[in-house]
Amino acid sequence: MNLADICDNAKKGREYALLGNYDSSIVYYQGVIQQIHKHCQSLRDPALKVRWQQVRQELTEEYEQVKGIMGTLESFRSEKPVDIPAPQSDDRPEDPAVWPPPTPAEHRCVEITPLTESVFRLHGKKGVGDAQGDVEQKKFDGTGYDSDLVDSLERDIVSRNPNVHWDDIADLEDAKKLLREAVVLPMWMPDFFKGIRRPWKGVLMVGPPGTGKTMLAKAVATECGTTFFNVSSSTLTSKYRGESEKLVRLLFEMARFYAPTTIFIDEIDSICGRRGTSDEHEASRRVKSELLIQMDGVGGALENDDPSKMVMVLAATNFPWDIDEALRRRLEKRIYIPLPTAVGRVELLKINLREVEVAPDVDLDLIAEKIEGYSGADITNVCRDASMMAMRRRIQGLSPEEIRALSKDELQMPVTMEDFTLTLKKISKSVSAADLEKYEAWMAEFGSV
Repeated sequence: MNLADICDNAKKGREYALLGNYDSSIVYYQGVIQQIHKHCQSLRDPALKVRWQQVRQELTEEYEQVKGIMGTLESFRSEKPVDIPAPQSDDRPEDPAVWPPPTPAEHRCVEITPLTESVFRLHGKKGVGDAQGDVEQKKFDGTGYDSDLVDSLERDIVSRNPNVHWDDIADLEDAKKLLREAVVLPMWMPDFFKGIRRPWKGVLMVGPPGTGKTMLAKAVATECGTTFFNVSSSTLTSKYRGESEKLVRLLFEMARFYAPTTIFIDEIDSICGRRGTSDEHEASRRVKSELLIQMDGVGGALENDDPSKMVMVLAATNFPWDIDEALRRRLEKRIYIPLPTAVGRVELLKINLREVEVAPDVDLDLIAEKIEGYSGADITNVCRDASMMAMRRRIQGLSPEEIRALSKDELQMPVTMEDFTLTLKKISKSVSAADLEKYEAWMAEFGSV
């Protein structure tokens, strides 16, 4: 038994009920209710168990409704039939255009409720509707806005399945734990996160470049099952007066429509730097003001808002000291994303080298010691360069014609320890000790770990 079987049985039970085949519908309903009951007994997570019990209760209510319909039909069949006299006139229309033949069952349009989507969302998986195209995505109504702006945001920003999971991100366990508490748990336990426990309006991820802030944001969106808006400064910038503010307002309108939603604003210091500086432009100030106003009105900010319909703002920056004070206040949770630890560096090496052959002499622990102070992006560059060393040796001295004649197998040579040694002589770390001290000082003053 797996999730696909549960979703398939629930879908068939509903299809047969809508088609009037109540006997088959009852069989599928009984089966899926029993499957969910067994699945609940195997779960360890109390919150997940409660959600599955809610799904089971919903299916049980539908099952009782189908049984009620069957009982009503049986009562009709048991009554004595009444003789109805045939019509005396011959004006009954017989034209096939007026009396079309009945539509075959396999061609009828069946409306499927989104239970299967909610079942998959519990586990952060892709829904059946997304995979098979039988559940139509709702479309934002852009009435009152420029259609080009709406199309641009739909095309460039909305990502309904980032498909990045916690296991795809090495190390950063503290950051994952904080993000689960701030973003994921309110989606799973909406009844608990109310009143003073209401979810955070915004989360700011602070850290050196290349430490995995964007990956963490995508993992949050995947685990929550939310629509993901990936925003940058160029997305919300226009050369026409007043259009940038409209883009900000439209972004949050769309986010509320597609709720639950995660808005990820990368390099937020470029959009909302300190106000009142000498080099600040009037248009830039208006955009900042609109962003601050919209962030005060997002879902989850009020006591009575439903956490499952919230709009969570995730922001990332490499320059937290340049962010406006009002924005810093709205980003209530501020998390530090540090450089990878020794264990994290080994995990990153394994993740980056899983698609290439590695020679037996490669000692990942020794390499991890040598790359202390490297960011995740730096480690990826090291692995990429080392994996190309064998190819460079193979094509050295060959003519272009000979290089084109080489087969793929001739270039598939293992990465050796010598390749890493040569690579480390060329690629240095990108984060200085002085930068790390600035991050640590800022977090000590404004952090909320």
